[in-house]
Amino acid sequence: MAWSLRRHRPERIPDVARDAIELGPGERLLSWAHDGGTGATVVASNHSLYAVSPAGEVVLARPWHLVDSGTWSHDAFLLTVTWVDRHRPSQWVFREPSLLPETLRERVQASVVLAQRVELGERRSARAVIRQDLASGELVEQVVLGRGVRPDDPGVEPQTQAALAYLREQVGLT
Repeated sequence: MAWSLRRHRPERIPDVARDAIELGPGERLLSWAHDGGTGATVVASNHSLYAVSPAGEVVLARPWHLVDSGTWSHDAFLLTVTWVDRHRPSQWVFREPSLLPETLRERVQASVVLAQRVELGERRSARAVIRQDLASGELVEQVVLGRGVRPDDPGVEPQTQAALAYLREQVGLT
């Protein structure tokens, strides 16, 4: 079964989800999808990503600058979101067409101001990133460690801090 993400869903965000999300100043809802596994409604705003249970409880509310990446599997209808702070990835099954995967990609890209890959040797790497909190406009520094890299590994701290110092200089934070 294949479907296009380009088809726009005519329905409105379910009232239970709309009523549960407390929007901040300047925040607006952009897209949504229904998780076939849990029944949750996953909602993207211009500032954050939310998941609301069928009972109307907000079970996830995270700003875009905390999203590391999102992966969409067309075959499994599965969206997987990984987090900069290494929280457990979030996964949702969307069996109906939605613009949510595209919105996720656009919002994550919008939050990245500048990034630099840091080579740590032996197929190990990290990323130093300056991101913008899309709600406040504040710039946020992040180090995202690659697979198998630990913050206390030798050389990681000095190399990532040097990369962050370079990025700070490039965006005028020094």
